[in-house]
Amino acid sequence: MAEVLVLVEHAEGNVKSVTSELLTAARSLGEPSAVVVGAPGTTEKLTDALKAAGAAKIYAAESDTAEQYLVTPQVAVLSSLIESASPAAVLLASVAEGKEIAGRLAADTGFGVLWDVVGIKEGGVGVHSIFGGAYTVEASAGDTPIIALRPGAVEAAPEAGAGEVVSVDVPEIPENSTKIVSRQPAQKSARPELTEAKVVVAGGRGVGSKDNFSIVEDLADALGGAVGASRAAVDSGFYEGQFQVGQTGKTVAPQLYIALGISGAIQHRAGMQTSKTIVAINKDEEAPIFEIADLGIVGDLFKVTPQLTDAVKARKG
Repeated sequence: MAEVLVLVEHAEGNVKSVTSELLTAARSLGEPSAVVVGAPGTTEKLTDALKAAGAAKIYAAESDTAEQYLVTPQVAVLSSLIESASPAAVLLASVAEGKEIAGRLAADTGFGVLWDVVGIKEGGVGVHSIFGGAYTVEASAGDTPIIALRPGAVEAAPEAGAGEVVSVDVPEIPENSTKIVSRQPAQKSARPELTEAKVVVAGGRGVGSKDNFSIVEDLADALGGAVGASRAAVDSGFYEGQFQVGQTGKTVAPQLYIALGISGAIQHRAGMQTSKTIVAINKDEEAPIFEIADLGIVGDLFKVTPQLTDAVKARKG
């Protein structure tokens, strides 16, 4: 059975949930092989989690320079492994960095690439959800496709793998590569990371102001979820850009997505339409968000949302 290379998403010694989803998806194409690119000692911290998630093999590409450059080390390692292992496919997370790696890898190897895939079928066929979820289409990218899978689109189904660790070299990085000269730790939050969260509560222009966004945060905290925002809300200064959901923001696919005061323009829907359950609260009964909502409430979010938050707290209490 041919190998399927899966680029591991990790942070602070932990495997991100999208990696388990990628390893699950990889099983439909061949034998999942996790690829870890990082500083010396990184793979050891991740091995048990990768085994549990289903990695039959774990390629450890470690060097002092691996984390000093943007995307170039990952591209170089994957390109080298493609040449030596002849995989059936390469899977990455469809996030900003993953898309860039996929594009550069395709340019480097000449293989086809599929972005923002929400499902993978036998033969390396990618499933896409397009036009705000109105259509589902399938696409193929040749014999050795490079596939970027949308986080949350595939439900992880852990299946213990052998997890054989194989050390591989990180190729020499060209001098003209983009180098990281300093790092500033991201602000920590008690809430889950937006693209990893099982529950996302997002606010739009209808929230009205930055101060009013507390109503979104309160519901998110009651549900143990993350906070998101539409582009309109971000552009209006209601919330920070790092929490923007949509075509020009982050793509999410949680178990539950609650949209508060979001009209549901196609740009926003492109970033959340594959959520498992969508709940929308909006006073405009003609809002496009209701077209994809599993449950829609036509009403004043400032009256409905506090009641919902109180009900959740009472249920948990």
